[in-house]
Amino acid sequence: MNADLAEVLRPVKHVLIDFDGPICSVFAGLPAPEVAQRLRATLLSNGEQVLASWGSETDPLALLRRISTERPALAAVADAALTRLEEKAVELAQPTSGGEAVLRACGESGRTVWLVSNNASSAIRAYLNAHGLSSQVAGVFGRVPADPASMKPSPRLLLDAMNAAGSGPAECIFIGDAIRDVEAGDAAGVSTIGYANKPGKDSSLAAAGAVVVVGSMKVIAVALI
Repeated sequence: MNADLAEVLRPVKHVLIDFDGPICSVFAGLPAPEVAQRLRATLLSNGEQVLASWGSETDPLALLRRISTERPALAAVADAALTRLEEKAVELAQPTSGGEAVLRACGESGRTVWLVSNNASSAIRAYLNAHGLSSQVAGVFGRVPADPASMKPSPRLLLDAMNAAGSGPAECIFIGDAIRDVEAGDAAGVSTIGYANKPGKDSSLAAAGAVVVVGSMKVIAVALI
């Protein structure tokens, strides 16, 4: 697996990385179900109608997607409210072991890093600033405000990152921990390294088409040098 990983990384000049998972656990301190509940409560306090069916959704990003689909007029308000909650969540986020090492290894090996995430860009930048990592990242591509359709598995954010890098898929690699990451990479023409941070993810990421699957970000950091 390591030899395969080194071979995959050899031609790479630009490393695109998902944020929640490979870099940190965004909702480690402020759990996702609590964030989803606070999002619903915020909408209610603003006098907005909250559908009863939304009450069972514990993933705040999935909830945002549902809101934008079922009540498009609320997309901007809900996105702004979730962004504020994500900015609070990253204050309590748990760094992923090896995540920072990957960022630094990219710099040491002459590669640039582009974070591509369904989370809000402002929350991602807040985390980077708080952990002294801003200089390690060339660009941040979070979901487009008020446009949840931009989130992965859509390839939009990956395509935007490659455009900013002035590069194409052949010189890029994407690192993600979810099937939607692999799907987005495939749609953008970029190979994806799967980060299996939970039991069972290795097989699901491989089945989705990840070119290599690893169980540790440290393995990627070592292979980059």
